[in-house]
Amino acid sequence: MALIPKNISDTLRRIHFPGTDKSIVDLEMVQEIRVAGKKITFSLIFQKEDDPSIVPVSEACKDEIRREYGSDFEVTITPKSANRMSPPVLPGVKNIIAIASGKGGVGKSTMAVNLAVTLAREEDARPYFEKIDGRDRIVPIEKFGVKFLSIGFFANKQDALIWRGPVASNALKQLIMEGNWGELDFLLVDLPPGTSDIHLTLVQTVAVTGAVIVTTPQDVALADVVKGVSMFNSKSINVPVLGIIENMAWFTPAELPENKYYIFGKDGGKELAASMDLPLLGQIPIVMRIREGGDNGLPAACDEESASGLAFEQLADELIEQLERRNIYFEPTRKVTVKRK
Repeated sequence: MALIPKNISDTLRRIHFPGTDKSIVDLEMVQEIRVAGKKITFSLIFQKEDDPSIVPVSEACKDEIRREYGSDFEVTITPKSANRMSPPVLPGVKNIIAIASGKGGVGKSTMAVNLAVTLAREEDARPYFEKIDGRDRIVPIEKFGVKFLSIGFFANKQDALIWRGPVASNALKQLIMEGNWGELDFLLVDLPPGTSDIHLTLVQTVAVTGAVIVTTPQDVALADVVKGVSMFNSKSINVPVLGIIENMAWFTPAELPENKYYIFGKDGGKELAASMDLPLLGQIPIVMRIREGGDNGLPAACDEESASGLAFEQLADELIEQLERRNIYFEPTRKVTVKRK
């Protein structure tokens, strides 16, 4: 069986940092593990550049790996100083998930809201600021067990936000870095359609755990999904795509609950997911309750017994399963660093 980064971290968990009873993995010293055939590379984070433990810990790592997997493995370790590493932006957030789409109008924001409500189990309100540790922090609105912030909270309802890329990007960074998010299992970021400065700003600001792409079954929407997947999978960004949501998959009239009418085509998202070797996270039907929920501020996912509520529950279950697989088999995503020439 081929080695994966988790195998290496599990092996290195046996090594304790000198003078402590904690492993170097539990101390989060082991980062950026890569396995390519017989070559294993990773970084070791030390508090100081001249830490006397660098050599003995590095040698212990090599010995343990070769003892476990064979002496023919080439192990390369890069020591790094913690003083030169930037602190995490959202240390209390376990999973950051980008909700994206290739084109507008496919229901991406609806999916983001209902997924958030289901994972947690609009009103005329605005966030306020409070001093926390001497800094002004934005306190998110909280409802249905979900904390949320939106650019729209900071503008008058009748005003259009006509912003160039840098202004919009700075606003996103402010919501992420100045929001008092606290401890979260999931942070869902509802991105604009397409591929833009906002997407790049997000992956440069935080380490995104994974991306979800929303589409409708029709060809014009599916064509743009490929571009979105390509962007996240690109070498420079390298954010795993957790799967595809096919929204507006069919319409079922209330008076004919057994009937399905494929208004935008049948199984377009499902077939595209299969062709791209990506999970289909769910197929969400066109339901009046979803539209009404968006208008009256009561997400359809709140009604757990309804057809739409059950659909979002299944969607959330599948997303959690794919997140668990991603976190087991892949190393944590790193923030994108722009190299200036």
